[in-house]
Amino acid sequence: MFESLQDRLEGAFKNLSGQGSLTEVNIATSVKEIRRALVAADVNYKIAKEFTDKVKEEALGTRNILNAVKPGELMVKIVQDEMIELMGGQSVGINIKAKPGIVLVSGLQGSGKTTFSGKLANYLKDKKKHKPLLVACDVYRPAAINQITVLGEQIGVPVYKEIENKNPVDIAKNAIAFAKQNSHDVVIVDTAGRLAVDEEMMNEIENIKNTINPTETLFVVDSMTGQDAVNTAKAFNERINYDGVVLTKLDGDTRGGAALSIKYTVGKPIKFVSMGEKMETLDVFYPERMAQRILGMGDIVSFVEKAQEQFDEKEAKRLEKKIKKNKFDFNDFLSQLNQIKRMGDLKSLINMIPGMGKALKDVDINDSAFAKVESIIYSMTPHERENPEVLNMSRKKRIARGCGQGIHDINAFIKQFDQMRKMMHNMSTGKGMPGMGGMPKGGARRKFR
Repeated sequence: MFESLQDRLEGAFKNLSGQGSLTEVNIATSVKEIRRALVAADVNYKIAKEFTDKVKEEALGTRNILNAVKPGELMVKIVQDEMIELMGGQSVGINIKAKPGIVLVSGLQGSGKTTFSGKLANYLKDKKKHKPLLVACDVYRPAAINQITVLGEQIGVPVYKEIENKNPVDIAKNAIAFAKQNSHDVVIVDTAGRLAVDEEMMNEIENIKNTINPTETLFVVDSMTGQDAVNTAKAFNERINYDGVVLTKLDGDTRGGAALSIKYTVGKPIKFVSMGEKMETLDVFYPERMAQRILGMGDIVSFVEKAQEQFDEKEAKRLEKKIKKNKFDFNDFLSQLNQIKRMGDLKSLINMIPGMGKALKDVDINDSAFAKVESIIYSMTPHERENPEVLNMSRKKRIARGCGQGIHDINAFIKQFDQMRKMMHNMSTGKGMPGMGGMPKGGARRKFR
């Protein structure tokens, strides 16, 4: 995500390395490179110029004030502050206070509206403790109703649909009545994709909005389309005056143009960002955190929040006792693996850790990395999972046949598991890392011979 923009901005800041202070000359050179980076990221030239003019003005104003700060670091801070302001300054919540709150989801064909609708329902159900209802109002796309039905089943949210009815206005109106009768406090209306130049379809989305009077109208846009996405967002806003934008497919080849330009162009905030197909990969949009990601600083706050969402205090205490007794088993390992997977796709998580995204930029990382380990564990009997020490050669051979892997793979995994278990046990009992002999009490250093 934003890798090309990160590299170009880093190059612009490198021009200042080794220089003692900011000067008119090196500021002008850096600003020129920053403007080029933004235009290459598909940011409108007018926006890029206005942005860099502000950066230049701020840099010239502070160059003689903050002499203790390195020029490169000062320029990064100025760019970050201006970037946060460009993207809206602060996060803006979704308005679902009415009973029920009605969310109308609109956008182009293929922008990811239906997937987003499912993710939003999942987010409101699991994180905000609402009782959402999904509404299938895409009566044109083949299998659209089936898709949202499958997503609803996957996340445990009911879907309102009328197979024979081809009038989305009536379907939406009937769905709201159904929601009121069945105590659903949020209604998410998934509509058909449409082009801004399709007058008939644009009239339809206007009619839906005027009929159901949503508390929140969202425009879903594919972030990979860059400046085109911004132009389309502007055209839609002129017709339906939506409340906020959702950026999807941020895990793809995203240049950054949409994220940086859309608030400036349309005047409406980005409310959510979405990555991948997993229902858990929906995040509230925070301009400050997005600026940090674009500048290659990671997003440790979001990473910690995702970890906390999966944290179970009772489970943690149970595991702590087992680790101290050196009883951590394959079931426990599998449970921890699933917690990590629920946090989101691995590549996105790694990019949130400062420095890790760049260090592993060329490494192919995906969720299938866990598949090999899971297949080994699932090929074990319940007794073997609870008692790793019983795994003799005959059992390992059977496991290898069951998961379709070689005996050397089984041995390597079990060896790594044993090392990890010993390390956790030693650390929990204050013995230090295995093989290190621990740290002696009283703070004295141990002598090695």
